Amino acid sequence: MTSPAGARFFVDSWDPAYGASFEAAGGAGPAAPSSAQVEADVELPVTDWRAIDVRPGVRAPDVVLLVDGVRRIDASVWTAEDGGSFPGIAASYAAGVVRCDLDRGAAELAGSRVGRGLFTASPSAQDVVAGAIRYPVHRVGGTGELSKLPAAVQGPLTALEVAVSDAVRADGDLLVVDGPLRSRRNLPRTLGYIKTQHSQYLDARLTSVVTGLAPGQRCPVFRLGTAWGGWSWYLRLPVAAGAPWAGIVRMECSAELTVPEAIALADLSLVTLPRFASTPYKDPRAPQNLVPIAGLERRLRGMLGDARLLHRVLTSAARGIRR
Repeated sequence: MTSPAGARFFVDSWDPAYGASFEAAGGAGPAAPSSAQVEADVELPVTDWRAIDVRPGVRAPDVVLLVDGVRRIDASVWTAEDGGSFPGIAASYAAGVVRCDLDRGAAELAGSRVGRGLFTASPSAQDVVAGAIRYPVHRVGGTGELSKLPAAVQGPLTALEVAVSDAVRADGDLLVVDGPLRSRRNLPRTLGYIKTQHSQYLDARLTSVVTGLAPGQRCPVFRLGTAWGGWSWYLRLPVAAGAPWAGIVRMECSAELTVPEAIALADLSLVTLPRFASTPYKDPRAPQNLVPIAGLERRLRGMLGDARLLHRVLTSAARGIRR
């Protein structure tokens, strides 16, 4: 599309209420150049980098498990004690896994769990209990600034995701985690699925290979030397022509795998994930927000309970404690 002044521009397919599919600087792509050491000549020499198509003979697994989690802050709280006051948040979170049987063309919720917690640096805070509702204390380190407390929920949520995944795994399945693998890198046959691109890992020439991918193609596997580093690659999901980064996701797998094992998982991702891509008329984050994940998110949010009711429960519990 061309503007009246002649400048090319694109419209991101995502609903702006969800941010953007990439964080751009001047519209060029992911905004922040990463300081991570990148080993790009893993699958192909950097001089031979090119788009890779589905390889002959690669078949999708019979069963794909997709796991995700959601979280919500139910209330902000404060404690008053001899040493001063400490902020806190009462949060609810849930994790679930969808089992997709590709032979039968069926998907079902295979497992889910809900957790709650009171996250604070307060040394004297106690569990909040109101009837059947319980917010156990999760004590955080440091000064516990209110703005940093939401990030503390990620650890218990990740642990919940691992627990629900472990409970339903079977030999030969493929587990896809919505988001970076982080502490889940030890899980077998597991992929991290990053649908929003924040950092620029590759130089300009290699990035041009990524943005030149056609739907159903991937770039060569490369290695990231970050604290949570591992094997990584980009692939483009089915998408109409648009911005250079439209429909592109980044995949991860464990650094403990050999190069051939990582390449095999990259090939497997290319024949598996495009079939789950969403469409714009159904999902505001299409195509990156995979159809089973979108359904799982809706289910999990419903499991968190009524936010207004929980806020009243917490308010009543606080009044009872002060008496």
